[in-house]
Amino acid sequence: MSRAAEFEELRPLLFSIAYRILGSVSEAEDAVQETWLRYEASPTRPESVKAFLSATVSRIAIDVLRSARVRREEYAGQWFPEPLLADPYEDPERSAELADSVSMAALLLLERLSPLERAVFVLREVFGFGFGEVASAVGRSEAACRQLAVRARRHMDAGSARFEADRREREELAGRFFGAFRDGDVDGLRDLLAADVRMVGDSGGKAPLWGKGVFGAEKVARTLATFVAPFVRIGGVVEPHQVNGQPGAIFRDRDGKVVNTLTLDILDGQIQTIRAVINPDKLRHLGPVADAWAVVRETNQARRK
Repeated sequence: MSRAAEFEELRPLLFSIAYRILGSVSEAEDAVQETWLRYEASPTRPESVKAFLSATVSRIAIDVLRSARVRREEYAGQWFPEPLLADPYEDPERSAELADSVSMAALLLLERLSPLERAVFVLREVFGFGFGEVASAVGRSEAACRQLAVRARRHMDAGSARFEADRREREELAGRFFGAFRDGDVDGLRDLLAADVRMVGDSGGKAPLWGKGVFGAEKVARTLATFVAPFVRIGGVVEPHQVNGQPGAIFRDRDGKVVNTLTLDILDGQIQTIRAVINPDKLRHLGPVADAWAVVRETNQARRK
């Protein structure tokens, strides 16, 4: 098999590793491309192509994350990962770990870890790499990697509210939510929301947002219901879609351009958190991006009429 064919076979795995370390689709794609360039330029063929490429993409992602953390600390407002519509890597034996680790909630927890802890956690806990492979990938001893894994697991467990609703229940509840949403049904929405539900967004200071968020079932239900009818009247579309492995939606303007994405965190039969990504820089990989300011202005005009 040629180097190019070997690489393409492993590309889904490499992207999935890089995305979980970086929380960015564009940066993960860049890391995978840099991995290919290094592999192509390598004078020798590694004994294990998978181990070599996984280690290479992990090291690149760690370096990128170290510089990205500075930018994220200076980020305008809340920072969310770039939305991922479909994880290209599948492993039936680790499907639960893969699905859980790509959710917005899990990726935000991973932000609390150091770059090394994050890489070790992703390789070991999510993808099931042996400690020898992890040590080779991050350039630390096996003993050090075991300690990093313990610390990472402790941080993740301490901050994690496990979203254990099974997929069918989540999809059914999400279907009811978007039905009530499209109908502008305040009562129907309120019934599906936890009393202390949070609706928060990431605009990066480049798109309209509801301050620091909307909190509480009554306020969230009314905010959503007030917005949807005029948005639909001006040709807007709410397209239900899995986002980061969770029930969600893509909002599009009348021309099909992406306005924002929405994800729902569901636990105990209720929606606990609604997260919107509105920053246009984080939506470009999904297709042409709308002018969200113009969409909101037109929506508000339609609402006043």
